[in-house]
Amino acid sequence: MTDKKIDHAKVKSLVRDLLEALGEDPDREGLKETPRRIANFWKEFVEYDAGKIDTTFSAVKHNQMVCVTGMRVWSMCEHHMLPFWCDVAIAYIADDKVLGLSKFARIAHKHAHKLTLQEQLVADIAHEVRDILGTEDVAVLAKGEHLCMTMRGIRTPHLMISSALNGQFHKPEQRQEFLQLVEAAKPVSL
Repeated sequence: MTDKKIDHAKVKSLVRDLLEALGEDPDREGLKETPRRIANFWKEFVEYDAGKIDTTFSAVKHNQMVCVTGMRVWSMCEHHMLPFWCDVAIAYIADDKVLGLSKFARIAHKHAHKLTLQEQLVADIAHEVRDILGTEDVAVLAKGEHLCMTMRGIRTPHLMISSALNGQFHKPEQRQEFLQLVEAAKPVSL
């Protein structure tokens, strides 16, 4: 659960002021509910509750790499307050405990629901997984597109890739195995 709370009334007021500053009439039919809708969005985004994220299970020591890929999260660039998405992959070397599968997505979403940078998002996810599992052997990779570059400024589609490699993932063979697993993973389709 996040401790952050937004001031819903103030956000509504600020959006109304922004609309006026943009030369719009906030009382016209199409915009009447916009301040409320935007305040609701920010409340949902900032006050997002990822649920229980620290469920681990005992495991037989097996030194196996566990990799979960294809988790798409949306976040907001702290420089422009525009959205970006990332497909996140998280891996760790399982030793005496394993993390519940859904917890990877919960952790990724938890850290995406704030103003941040992709590099920080990746570092935050890696840090939390390391803390929960009690191991340095954690790797996180994110591939994403930032609308602050796609829709403004240079206006160029792109794919930004960032990673946090810790512990055994500094070794070339572990890093290579992780990157091969991420590359080999096909998107899940229903």
